[in-house]
Amino acid sequence: MKIKYKTFLIFLSLFILFFASCSRMGYGVLLWSVDEPPIDSGTVVPVYIKSNIEKIWVIGVPENVRADRDYKIEVPLTNLEFFSSKKNAIQWAQEFAPYAMTYAENLQDGLPIRENPDNNARRVYRLRLGEVIKVLGLAKGVPPISTTGDPLPGDWYRVMTTEGVIGFCFSYRLKMFDQNERPILTASITQTAIDPELETVLAKTWHAESYLQMVNTRRINIQEMERKYRFDPGYETGVARIIMPDFERQFSYDRISSDGESAWTFEGANLQIILRSASSLAVQFTDTAGTRRTFNFVNLTTDIDTLILQENARRENQYLNIINQGPVFSSNNYGTITFLSTGDFTWTGFEHLVPELIPADTNGRGRILMDLYMSPSYEDRFNGAFTMQYTDIRSNNTRFFLYNLDNQGLRLELVPAYGIEDITVTRRDSSPVVLYFFIDSQN
Repeated sequence: MKIKYKTFLIFLSLFILFFASCSRMGYGVLLWSVDEPPIDSGTVVPVYIKSNIEKIWVIGVPENVRADRDYKIEVPLTNLEFFSSKKNAIQWAQEFAPYAMTYAENLQDGLPIRENPDNNARRVYRLRLGEVIKVLGLAKGVPPISTTGDPLPGDWYRVMTTEGVIGFCFSYRLKMFDQNERPILTASITQTAIDPELETVLAKTWHAESYLQMVNTRRINIQEMERKYRFDPGYETGVARIIMPDFERQFSYDRISSDGESAWTFEGANLQIILRSASSLAVQFTDTAGTRRTFNFVNLTTDIDTLILQENARRENQYLNIINQGPVFSSNNYGTITFLSTGDFTWTGFEHLVPELIPADTNGRGRILMDLYMSPSYEDRFNGAFTMQYTDIRSNNTRFFLYNLDNQGLRLELVPAYGIEDITVTRRDSSPVVLYFFIDSQN
């Protein structure tokens, strides 16, 4: 009985396999052309078997290319769009037709394929130089920004690699071609190993080293950070860029190759990068005078936009402290200052302070900028420092003050321009001018 039962199972398995190979499970549209026999991308074919283990479809060969060849062939799972009905397959093939024969060759080593048509989207694949991909269709997305700050020319496309990875790639560094115009020489691509350390370097954002000092000292210069001084490897465009306060230059290159341990050369450009630590990168090049130059860049744990938001919040809190204490402060000798919730101020009755402290041609209107820090030695005597900017005049329109709040009012001390280094009050006048204003109880 056991032998007969085993024979029955074998017979049943063969019967099921035969039946499955003879009956269609649906229809599919080829996404990537087949060489032998020649079946073009976009062709609707019958589908008989799907094997998740072998990762293949078994499809029928169209009659016009069948000849003496086998009636059925295997294609990778990723190379076919499956439909349960022929009608749906034909409809999808018609929509796919404009791109059915369109392929693209990658012109930039390391060009990414992204999860979404956005330059900030997660990278799902990194193309090798010369690698051919299949174009599946046009996609709406945000174009990458060029080194000039303008959008790059080109379009986002939904694409597929020979390995079956599907994502989105911007066409600026792609050479589009029709399969009828040239063969698809995917076998000729050199399968270079991916450098995981280089992948990590390219995935990070590298800012000017001075930004790290701002973070460590907790003295954020918003204007400097908004300029986003940085090193951009430019693997989207094949153009690397250095942007610094007194220097800006771009470097066109073909590919990035290893130049020893944690060092890489941008081939075709006079540029090298050296990873000194996980968060420190040295960028070296030779300038037009033949001098070897080095710029150091860092990867910050907090992104620039967040740091700017945090600094703006700190400044707003400082200004609110003055508002809450006043917002109107008066003096018999120095007039009345009103701090407005908009960040603006008005100063009336200041005639005795012209022109030493207040410009002669102002009407006493302007804006308070909480953009100054103090040296640690002043922090026990003052609450902070600010810039008073007169907006109704153009020249000689700024004054700098240290300030202190108490239960009765506001104390201001004029800071000379030479007492400001970067955005920090480092020196006081040897004979400082001090103004005291009482809280105006009538407001």
